[in-house]
Amino acid sequence: MKRDFSRKPEPSNKYRVNRQIRVPEVRLINAANEQVGVVTTDEARRMADEAGLDLVEVQPNAEPPVCRVMDFGKFKYAQKKKERGQAKPHSTLKELRVRPAIDPHDLEYRLVQGRKFLEEGHKVQVVCIFRGRQRSHPELGYNVMKRVTEALADISKVETPPRMNGPRLNMLLSRKGASSSHSGPPSAPRAPAARPGPAPSGNVPGPAPAPKAATPAPANSDAEGAARAAPPRSGLPPDRPRR
Repeated sequence: MKRDFSRKPEPSNKYRVNRQIRVPEVRLINAANEQVGVVTTDEARRMADEAGLDLVEVQPNAEPPVCRVMDFGKFKYAQKKKERGQAKPHSTLKELRVRPAIDPHDLEYRLVQGRKFLEEGHKVQVVCIFRGRQRSHPELGYNVMKRVTEALADISKVETPPRMNGPRLNMLLSRKGASSSHSGPPSAPRAPAARPGPAPSGNVPGPAPAPKAATPAPANSDAEGAARAAPPRSGLPPDRPRR
């Protein structure tokens, strides 16, 4: 039986390490992250061996290639961790399953999970599954949905009300927005406005204005006032005495 040697195995990593580096010269960065300069590859490998580390080619397209003295195992672990963090999808919909006859303790545990999902910014789809004879009592599921809504009312709002879909009762919750009345600080209380007193009965006039200061009258004001107050006689002016 002949073996096919035409297909070469794929490299386990994209970095050349130690003896895999076959260029005559490299630009070296030592373990203290200091620029050593251009040295021969054999000299760079010797420095890496003395430090108990690896010689890793980090920039193969440079002229000459750039190599660093480092722990290649730790470097690979950090790279994989970074790639996993970038490739992890961000889920925006979480499912919360309940039953029509759920135990209060189990429901409390589900509510803790739902609150955590909402605090992280996810939408929560509450699903109540009916089995067997439970389908003839849909009100049990609606009661559970009502309890979930009331327990999470401080942080969530009902985006889609409960709806039956076969043996499942679905409801969608989302976190309240920043415009919610619970998000802003309470406004400062205003000073109470002055209220008018009770209206007087009948046509009683309001309080009279304050009297003005009286102007002192001259000395002969009594005589002139009496003359002016008397009605005119025989067509003569009131201020002229009759002869």
